[in-house]
Amino acid sequence: MVKHIAGFTTLTLTVIVLLGTSFQTDETIDLGNYSTEGLNLNYTVIDDIQESDELLALLNENDSDEAFTPYLGKSFVGFKEALAFKESGGNYNSVNTYGYLGKYQFGASTLKLIGIHNPAKFLKNPRLQEKAFLANTARNKWILRRDIKNFVGKRINGIVVTESGILAAAHLAGPGSVKKYLRSYGLDNFADGYGTTVYYYMKRFSGYDTSFVKPNRKAKAI
Repeated sequence: MVKHIAGFTTLTLTVIVLLGTSFQTDETIDLGNYSTEGLNLNYTVIDDIQESDELLALLNENDSDEAFTPYLGKSFVGFKEALAFKESGGNYNSVNTYGYLGKYQFGASTLKLIGIHNPAKFLKNPRLQEKAFLANTARNKWILRRDIKNFVGKRINGIVVTESGILAAAHLAGPGSVKKYLRSYGLDNFADGYGTTVYYYMKRFSGYDTSFVKPNRKAKAI
């Protein structure tokens, strides 16, 4: 019995020595060379937005430019961010070769319709750009309300018409061009200066939930 205990003890000591050897490294790390001094370690991470009412509350506070979540999907925020990425790469400071401004590439004439008369200040104000997008989308939805009712669910040029596709195309080409496209069943297909068509936006941005936007003929960003 004593021999067995001694043998077990020897085996245990051997395993401990071997394990200790296997976890040794050739170099010793000097932690004195590392410091967190001067770093901002106060992180505030927004919770994932799971419920639509939380999203609407954020948008109603006009903080939609800060309401980021990696799970945008087909939400309204997903819609506006996808559209912004196509327009400018999401760059608030962008000005294209035709003079269209900001994250959503607004023209000066459209800005005037929603109450913005200083394009230079608009370009420097991300929050105002977000308000402008919401106001312009609400205005377009009012102008196109009958066409949304009459054409959503129908197939034109091989794609099913959706409300988000209509609103995206209106942002690109104006609501008048979208009316012509829908009422001609795709024959009158406006293209902008870069060759992007109403059809392309109708297809690219179909199926998003834009029910948050309420039609408003007098929508203003200011």
